[in-house]
Amino acid sequence: MSHNPTEVLAGGVVLAAAIAFAVYAGQAAGLSRAGATYDLSASFRSLEGVSVGTDVRLAGVKIGTVTGVDLNPETFRADTRFSVKQGIEIPDDSAVVISSEGLLGGNFVEIMPGGSAFAFEPGDEIEDTQGAVSLISLLVKFVAGGGEDS
Repeated sequence: MSHNPTEVLAGGVVLAAAIAFAVYAGQAAGLSRAGATYDLSASFRSLEGVSVGTDVRLAGVKIGTVTGVDLNPETFRADTRFSVKQGIEIPDDSAVVISSEGLLGGNFVEIMPGGSAFAFEPGDEIEDTQGAVSLISLLVKFVAGGGEDS
């Protein structure tokens, strides 16, 4: 069996492009662990639209990723673990909010920084949380006239 040099070259180019795409996709999805991180946790009433791999943002900049979500059977709240890039110190009076990217966008975890001089340590739990607001339930209340008359 003979090999045409053009076919071998074309196969090499396709293979190189596939590897480059896989590396890019891994970095874009946050699968690469290029930098060191530390873990924090929080407990939410509603975690709608958030799952493992969801962005954690501070001032609109991605600083981490949700690494775990479990239902607490005693409190019926969503216990959430997330990683934050090493070197980013979050004040210990900060709040964590589930925010929406827009009407058609997904949700993300947003850290609202406080003003404390002390920062969270790795493994700490953030107590001040606000769960996801369901836009569908708000629309249903608006359309159905769910507001109370005074």
